Amino acid sequence: MYEVTLWNPLSEGYLGYPFHNRMIYKGTHTVCKGRYKTSVISVTLLVLPTFVWKEGCVSYLKSKLPSPAFIQITLTITITITIGAIHDSSNSLGFVFSLNQIKMSYATSLILEGFKSIPINHYAIALLCVFIIFIYNFLEFHFIHDAFTLFRGSPVSLTYNSASVIYHGVASKCRLLHGRYMATPWLSSPHVQTTFLNFHGRPPKVDYKRKLFHASDGGTFALDWLRSCDVLGDSTYEDDKTPIVIVIPGLTSDSSSAYLKHLAFSTAKRGWNVVVCNHRGLGGISVTSDCFYNAGWTNDIREAINHLHHEYPNAPLFAVGTSIGANILVKYLGEDGEDVPIAGAVAICSPWDLLIGSRFICRRTVQKFYDRALTVGLQEYAQLHQTLYSRLADWDGIVKSRTIRDFDNYATRLVGKFETVDTYYRHCSSAQYVTKVLVPLLCISALDDPVCTWEAIPWDECRANKNIVLAVTRHGGHLAFFEGLTGSSLWWVRAANEFLGVLHNSPYMHKQKKNPPHPVEESCVDQGPYVNVSNGMVSVINNHDPSTSGVVEDDPSKVVQEHALTPNKNNIKALDLFKWLSQLFLQSRRSTWMLAALPLLGVALHFLFVKKFNKFLLPKLLK
Repeated sequence: MYEVTLWNPLSEGYLGYPFHNRMIYKGTHTVCKGRYKTSVISVTLLVLPTFVWKEGCVSYLKSKLPSPAFIQITLTITITITIGAIHDSSNSLGFVFSLNQIKMSYATSLILEGFKSIPINHYAIALLCVFIIFIYNFLEFHFIHDAFTLFRGSPVSLTYNSASVIYHGVASKCRLLHGRYMATPWLSSPHVQTTFLNFHGRPPKVDYKRKLFHASDGGTFALDWLRSCDVLGDSTYEDDKTPIVIVIPGLTSDSSSAYLKHLAFSTAKRGWNVVVCNHRGLGGISVTSDCFYNAGWTNDIREAINHLHHEYPNAPLFAVGTSIGANILVKYLGEDGEDVPIAGAVAICSPWDLLIGSRFICRRTVQKFYDRALTVGLQEYAQLHQTLYSRLADWDGIVKSRTIRDFDNYATRLVGKFETVDTYYRHCSSAQYVTKVLVPLLCISALDDPVCTWEAIPWDECRANKNIVLAVTRHGGHLAFFEGLTGSSLWWVRAANEFLGVLHNSPYMHKQKKNPPHPVEESCVDQGPYVNVSNGMVSVINNHDPSTSGVVEDDPSKVVQEHALTPNKNNIKALDLFKWLSQLFLQSRRSTWMLAALPLLGVALHFLFVKKFNKFLLPKLLK
């Protein structure tokens, strides 16, 4: 039993009432004691520890709870006690007490006293724990997960065509591709790995030998060489058949970047020669034409590769592209098909679809840091060539740019003569060229890449192409993939060299065929005419019958008949016009029939309102 006692100081007596043995009580009761009659007591009560309100008329005298201090913390509901007093024959006194404010002030004081009793160092420890948890999740650390798996790492996921001879003859023999990747424990975060690579990276010492290359359009860029003899110190193993690896850097990167030094040194140490094909305007070389490089600029790499093949006809040529360089490499391989002198290639952390990447890099707060950092790098690049950018682009817009998309809108789009930024992204994305690659190609990406999202990876296209093997790791960041306790090496560098080494010793190296390059089909968005489908999407009216899609006709007359379906020709036949309209109806059936129904609806409304007007409104008007 718990007892609550109400005390009237004027009567010097007590009004007591025992409550049932339960924590929460609510009810209305009438009690009588002393000189005054308490007619109504309305109680909503959570049993509390003892307290005394000296200046009032209520005190809670005792509680038989075993642990009153614990109950103090559970003070969560309102206590309301209303006492109405009715007098005797000579005096009358009435009073009403509300204990809401009493309860709140008392509970607040108890809470404050409890907080004051906690040592300050406990608060510091709590704040530190909250900060660590926040940083752990914000920077996507995976150290605890790695510790639970005993730092065994995660397996490499391979995507390939089941009938691919490149996989069965080359990739299946690569130990690293069938092993596990374990990130450096103290770099167990994609953001920490990527940041460490750009600010330090522990690159080996590399001494390049530079040669300038003059493009056909008057542009100039640098080819930085690192020969095996410069690393091994012995030129006896070098001859005209020594393989050459052509490296294409990423955005605003050149041969001095840490990850390119890792790749060049490791490759040259294996006895191969390396040449880094720097982008225009980078590596300390001025821009000598009105052409700048962009994410889809393949002319420079095409001319450089053809030049190297002409200079070293007996040396196998391999190519490695990183980040934007990987996008350029895949696009170049898809554009030229079999007519490339490349024996094999590797694409590292490619963005694949630039439109998806532009949405991803400004999606979260942490990605916006990369967006801003890359924008600053592009602005510094533009600052080096301010004279040309001021003439060819919007310099004020370049200076005010805060994102990569802003820079591409004010600079890249205008210099490259693209109508919109999205048009530039669609035109330069390499994902649409994956199915056209006819060279053995290894693609490496990380699921936690903070710059190039895994959402843009063309999984199905890579699986459909027998020449491509896609390797995806769970961790690695962007171009980082640090491994070992000291983080002195990059996993993707070893994996790329292993793949190219096995490919070089196999009969599956690509050999250039002198047939004309296959014409590259433009994206359906760049063709016309267009019709609106729904929700702002557009659909193109193709110039071929969809029923014959995927079928190759050998009869030239049939091909001519296919092109006769184009509606822009003056000599179009009625049958061809009918087929063209049928295609239009198929691609926009709802809009077309709604458009056709408008005249019928107008006629119906005309007769309806004319009839009503003549029958009802006209007589009233005549009156």
